[in-house]
Amino acid sequence: MARYTGPTTKIARKFGEPIFGPDKVLEKKNYPPGMHGINKKRKKVSEYGVQLQEKQKAKFTYGVLEKQFANTFKKASNMPGVTGEILLQLLESRLDNVVYRLGIAPTRAGARQLVSHRHITVNGKVVNIPSYSLKPGDLVGVREKSKSLEVVTESLTTNRSSKYSWLEWDGDQLVGKFMSNPERSDIPENIKEQLIVELYSK
Repeated sequence: MARYTGPTTKIARKFGEPIFGPDKVLEKKNYPPGMHGINKKRKKVSEYGVQLQEKQKAKFTYGVLEKQFANTFKKASNMPGVTGEILLQLLESRLDNVVYRLGIAPTRAGARQLVSHRHITVNGKVVNIPSYSLKPGDLVGVREKSKSLEVVTESLTTNRSSKYSWLEWDGDQLVGKFMSNPERSDIPENIKEQLIVELYSK
């Protein structure tokens, strides 16, 4: 399974946001990495550079590599509606993202690992493809044998699914329901999707 495995704090500092989750180093050093740190003079970024940076931020946030992201954008552009919003909806409907949103895993990287190691079910059947696209009404659960996993139980003590109107969580059965594709206003990620659309429109 292809995925980014490099340093996360360095990337988060580059964007100035905790895109991989809470980061104590980022809290102390909330400026871009580099030898001269906060005192380094930053060159003015071109329009293309700003657009490219926004795409990179979205890729790292959702843990999607270049080719997969391009394919997702192409799919979004062929669907009726606002391309940028549909792009984010497609990223939000990925199985690994929903496992993270439901609180089954503390991070998206952790969610991908749970999915690929066959701990997650969709509509009662084991699915080990992190990029699996969920449809409204799909049920996402923890496999019976995996319900006692420490990483799952610890993460669920701070279950965050109640924050998201498009998800429903049954704490007794450890099953969540993907109710609908989220509205753009409900997606908390600080991503300017229109810049990504402009980048791909060049």
